[in-house]
Amino acid sequence: MFNLMKIAVRNLMRYKRRTFLTSSLITMGVIFVLVFIALSGSFKHMMVSQITDSFLGHIQIHQKGYVASIDTLPLTMNMGNQAIEKVKKAINNVPEIEAYSMRIKFGGMFSNFVETTNIRLNGVYPGEEINTVPLFPARIIKGKKSITKGEILVPELLAKGMKVTIGDMIVIVATNKDGSVNGKQFKVGGILESATGPGGRDGYIHIDDALEVLRMDDGQISEIALRINNFANLDAVHAKLGNILLKELNKAGKPAFEVHTWEKLSPFYNIARMIDLMTFSIKLMLIAIVLISIMNVMIMAVYERIREIGTIAAIGTSPKKILSMFLIEGFSLGVFGALIGNVIGVSVVYILNISKITFDFGRQTGLVLEPTVNLSDIIAISTIVIVVSVLASLQPAFKASRMEPIKALRHV
Repeated sequence: MFNLMKIAVRNLMRYKRRTFLTSSLITMGVIFVLVFIALSGSFKHMMVSQITDSFLGHIQIHQKGYVASIDTLPLTMNMGNQAIEKVKKAINNVPEIEAYSMRIKFGGMFSNFVETTNIRLNGVYPGEEINTVPLFPARIIKGKKSITKGEILVPELLAKGMKVTIGDMIVIVATNKDGSVNGKQFKVGGILESATGPGGRDGYIHIDDALEVLRMDDGQISEIALRINNFANLDAVHAKLGNILLKELNKAGKPAFEVHTWEKLSPFYNIARMIDLMTFSIKLMLIAIVLISIMNVMIMAVYERIREIGTIAAIGTSPKKILSMFLIEGFSLGVFGALIGNVIGVSVVYILNISKITFDFGRQTGLVLEPTVNLSDIIAISTIVIVVSVLASLQPAFKASRMEPIKALRHV
């Protein structure tokens, strides 16, 4: 095998220009794929982090059927004390969950005593909310970085439209699940930047204030948002928690709760899927580049060396060794191109990290891309290149091994 390797490398060096051009093409393909994976992966991670760590959480738990009606924020589908205790018990049985936040969500009317408009409100416990979505305080662009009883965090769009600012008094009017109407005065404690774009109308108040507005004495909540300690284990934690809560049944004998990851709750998941699809398409392009390049080189090598093939076959070289020789040539091209491409690609990613590329996402500005290349990506790309190089060499190599020595020697 070592002798065959030496012969294959020698044959490649006989056509230095062609070998160099082919290896360069493969190298460029590997560099492009590595850099694209690093950049797109960084953007995807940043986007998901902004969504989950700003307001959504990694996983959410609701009463069965709530998500299907979430646009109307139905108070009749809130979880009561018994349901809350069951969920807490399930959460305590999953050590991967590091924080959770109980929320009550409802719609109401927002009035500055001159004009009135609608608003979506989230009643939360400040400590729980910040632990679950740690980027939440960064969204408060004016005022205190916290939620205080008697105060409200007003979304930026609403604050501008209603001309309210820090310290102003406003009124929230809401209808509870029994149909009665109640109102409460709040002081504007902060202006909140929307995490979902300029159309965001979600305000925040303390959960005790929310219960007072809705005249709820039994501490009902609409959802529980969870944060896990390792985002890579999202699906495993979701499945584990879902299996535990699946055993909890309602009066009709059906599951009482539903558990959803952020992917099922945010339209931005479609963007993440598009990024994955683009990455897959780029890998297909790399396969095409390698396949066409190697096959073209090997076909030309076989055509130009027909008499040589006939000679080594005539002196007793077996078809198997001839086949192996050409396969090793293709293998060597793939290894060389992948090796150089990985070295340059990792170097380019390192330079991009130093350069601190920034971008805007929604209302967030100045976010810094931190492209990284995982060892698994390098191994996967290298494996793809080498395997495709060997496969591309297979047909020309098989053709060379099947040549009749007499016909090959007569070739001009």
